[in-house]
Amino acid sequence: MLKTALKPQWILALLGALLVASGFVLLSQWQFNRSQSAAPPPPSTTETAVPLTGHIRPHEEMMGFQADQIVTASGRFLPGKQVLVRDRLQQGEKGFWVVAPFAVDGAPEGETIAVVRGWQADASAPRDAPSGQLDLTGRLLPTESPIEEPVSGALGAVSAAQLINLWDVPAYSGFVVAFGVATEAGADAGAATTGLEPVHVGPQPQEQQINWLNVFYGIEWFVFAGFAVFLWYRLVADDYRRQQEDLEDAAAALRSTEAPDAPAQDTQQTIPEKEQA
Repeated sequence: MLKTALKPQWILALLGALLVASGFVLLSQWQFNRSQSAAPPPPSTTETAVPLTGHIRPHEEMMGFQADQIVTASGRFLPGKQVLVRDRLQQGEKGFWVVAPFAVDGAPEGETIAVVRGWQADASAPRDAPSGQLDLTGRLLPTESPIEEPVSGALGAVSAAQLINLWDVPAYSGFVVAFGVATEAGADAGAATTGLEPVHVGPQPQEQQINWLNVFYGIEWFVFAGFAVFLWYRLVADDYRRQQEDLEDAAAALRSTEAPDAPAQDTQQTIPEKEQA
């Protein structure tokens, strides 16, 4: 079988199979790498407040290393645009977030960012957001997927795309959960001053998450790589078996052509003996 495998055609086929298998192994490695999501930035980074305008740009998708960061911003709340977001838990009780657009000073085109001002238990109209120039501190979070149908006037998600259409103002692709709001004079203007409960969102857990679907795909590509080499082996084995069968058929044909000659010679040798008798 080794002589069959060393034929030029099968050597070239082996090189092709190894090339295909190498591609499958690379795809397998890529899937295994994707199966482990990177751990969020450590609290030593996210818990140190940074300016919002220097941390993320408007209209750009928020990356994983940008989310969960405590940010600061100066600006003002836009009046008359507050909304409620339903089904938000606060100490085990389901209620509503009060969300308002905050015009950020220093934003390239005067963009706003959605700010979760606080939590309330019912769907009653919240008090107006503080007016005037304010300093905001809070945790930056990525936008949520939109839920189209409001229920009792309350939205189902803090979706930047949905809020941009509702408020008709340009905005960042995320939102801030306000931890503190202060006036220029330093007076507290946070949630409690308008009858809301403060909302606190802690840093993300530091464990890496495993995507088992990507792990399965990685194993699948590895199996394909082995199958490419196995297919080459089977083709060589089939070629070798055909050669052996051809040799056996040729030997059988040779024996069948030689077999009738032997009795004829014996008959010729016995004829004279009968005649002599």
